[in-house]
Amino acid sequence: MNIVAWNCRGALKAAFRSHVRELVRTQDLAILIVMETRIGGDRAKAIIDDLPFDGAIHTDTIGYAGGLWLLWNEERVEITQLANTEQEIHVAIKVCSSNLNWLLSAIYASPRCAERQVLWSNLKKMAELHNMPWVMAGDFNEPLLEGDKFGGRGVSVNRALQFKECLDACSMIDISFSGPRFTWTNRREIQTLIQERIDRFFVNSQWCLMYPEARVVHLTRCHSDHCPVLMELQPRIHENRRKLFKFQTCWLSNSNFPAIVTQAWRQSPSLA
Repeated sequence: MNIVAWNCRGALKAAFRSHVRELVRTQDLAILIVMETRIGGDRAKAIIDDLPFDGAIHTDTIGYAGGLWLLWNEERVEITQLANTEQEIHVAIKVCSSNLNWLLSAIYASPRCAERQVLWSNLKKMAELHNMPWVMAGDFNEPLLEGDKFGGRGVSVNRALQFKECLDACSMIDISFSGPRFTWTNRREIQTLIQERIDRFFVNSQWCLMYPEARVVHLTRCHSDHCPVLMELQPRIHENRRKLFKFQTCWLSNSNFPAIVTQAWRQSPSLA
């Protein structure tokens, strides 16, 4: 069972639907997160209905910007929606084949710094609310390290520290990856080329204990300036495979989560 997170502005194109079907066929997808679709309402539903998933949550766009979809196969996972905003969808996952339970936060961080601060705050409050295995996945729109960017202005130290503070408060671990280093490119000539690693999966140590062999793969870029990012929860075991992550211990922040999430949490008996 695998998960793909993909920022794709071309969701209206037939090529997008064709590639999603190919991903489902070749990558054993149970869950697909699509970011920056720029499509909402009935148009989003019409496209989603034509995709090989039978469960869906999608957020509204803001004008012609944004758009976050979470799609899943109901025979593989049971999903309970907790809350969502334009930048995040929070759900509880139950894996049908194993009865394992964990949280998934699908992320499309705003390109605007002030709005990302709201997202970081919400994620830290979510960490205060639960003590469960947890995955964050999506486009965080912020390089974390100097090596996460090539070309253009350097990584903003202040913004990177704010991002790291959020991850530490949520006790998140960055799983190593295989494939091309950068997940986004401006597709310019070398003199003005900019590339960044901003599409990522983060997990906490409890989730790592459930899926110790999990790995992340940056797939080939197509139909978008972002490449799809694959997480294999239980990949095929290869001889002499390198260790993919290490554990870290971080304390959670102390704050109250917004009322909408608290109410959804209390109404979900599987999370009590």
